[in-house]
Amino acid sequence: MKDLLSRLGIEPVNPGAWASGARATTGRRVASINPTTGEPIAEVQLADTADLEAVIQESTRAFAEWRMLPAPKRGELVRQMGEALREAKDDLGALVSLEVGKILEEGRGEVQESIDIADFAVGLSRQLYGLSMHSERAGHRMYEQWHPLGPVGCITAFNFPNAVWAWNAMLAAVCGDTVLWKPSLKAPLTAIATHKVCDAVLQKAGWGGVFTLIVGDDKDVGEGLIRDRRLPLISATGSVRMGRHVGQVVAGRLGRSLLELGGNNAILVEKDADLELALRGILFGAVGTAGQRCTSTRRVYLHRSVAETLTQRLVAAYGQIPIGDPLESGTLMGPLIDDGAVRMYLEALDTIRAQGGKILCGGEALDRPGYFVKPTLVKAHKDMPICKEETFAPILYLFEYDDLADAIHQQNDVDQGLSSAIFTDSFRSAERFLSHAGSDCGIANVNIGTSGAEIGGAFGGEKDTGGGRESGSDSWKAYMRRQTCTLNWSTELPLAQGITFDL
Repeated sequence: MKDLLSRLGIEPVNPGAWASGARATTGRRVASINPTTGEPIAEVQLADTADLEAVIQESTRAFAEWRMLPAPKRGELVRQMGEALREAKDDLGALVSLEVGKILEEGRGEVQESIDIADFAVGLSRQLYGLSMHSERAGHRMYEQWHPLGPVGCITAFNFPNAVWAWNAMLAAVCGDTVLWKPSLKAPLTAIATHKVCDAVLQKAGWGGVFTLIVGDDKDVGEGLIRDRRLPLISATGSVRMGRHVGQVVAGRLGRSLLELGGNNAILVEKDADLELALRGILFGAVGTAGQRCTSTRRVYLHRSVAETLTQRLVAAYGQIPIGDPLESGTLMGPLIDDGAVRMYLEALDTIRAQGGKILCGGEALDRPGYFVKPTLVKAHKDMPICKEETFAPILYLFEYDDLADAIHQQNDVDQGLSSAIFTDSFRSAERFLSHAGSDCGIANVNIGTSGAEIGGAFGGEKDTGGGRESGSDSWKAYMRRQTCTLNWSTELPLAQGITFDL
């Protein structure tokens, strides 16, 4: 373990303690816990409000110069960071698995997402297009252009301790912004290692300060970050409760927020569905990352004609899922993140039983070191309030339906609106699901599950999911400011709308 940390540039600054970034800090220590064993990996020294002020000043100073570097040259540095991530992929992926409990394939896959978004951003650096518009006034030209926005505050959650930062940072960097990262205290080591890999590229090129990192608590560092007017955009990933607070505070100073919050994602399985595809899609969506993805499948609506068959197959498959050390080959489900997550899982099961749900398999914590639970299938009914909540654990609710319109209504009848999917071979059913009267989620899939988005498409959701969009498509616009320009090359001064104003 120490060799892994050392290879990633994380060296002890004093016995048992690791610094939270490029500069030494003096705050209290917080342990990063290995959820597989429940034992500490290392302690991280936290930053305080003075440290926050220092990194905001550094980010602001760097922005004044970075924004003037041509975008393609910024893209070249992003390309180099992508290469550095490629070289560190195996070690970073292993650290993700060690620190948050993802199986090794998922850990490596997360780092690959960061590499992919770097590649995407390199191309984007030559495509920050504006529009030209025809003016109603003779001898005038109109166009719009996009300018760098400023230092961006990026707050990330434990479940994607590497990729979500990269979604924001790589795009923001080519847009000309600097990025100040506050990671989850449940996964600080991955953040420190990722920062060091990318910052080494920037430092070598003389661009230190474009990316900064601060590991601190919410009370002082987090509050100071979201309230600071020098940060025009706050991108925050986490719970709906957290997002409401961030959104309100940032809006109070008329800043921008980009929120990626909770999901209560559903899959519909029609009577003509390929059940083998559906089974595989449901399994990964519900069990991947031990149900701790914002896109995890939490509800499945089965057409009554296939409900019994697919339920039996799901029960059989759940009983064969290898649970254990995520770094070991063959493991398909690792632990929950901590003991609080286990308690939440057990409390949810008590509520499920009280509300009339029938547990078909799973439903208990494992008696072993670490924070392991059994993935759980629940035969549910639509009047169970808990089914409308997001429980960040591998609990899957199964419903039956007769009419597709009713199933779509039930899918949409929750506060969250992130990801959704339908399995069907019917063109009409698929198009109905994707129509204006279909899924109300930011992501809607046909014949693939709810989890595992590609970086080329904008990622995000509606309603309590926050409305933000990150990663691909035109998400770059969130990190820039739009400016409309009108140039008069005539010798007259006509006003718009034909207004006459002559002395």
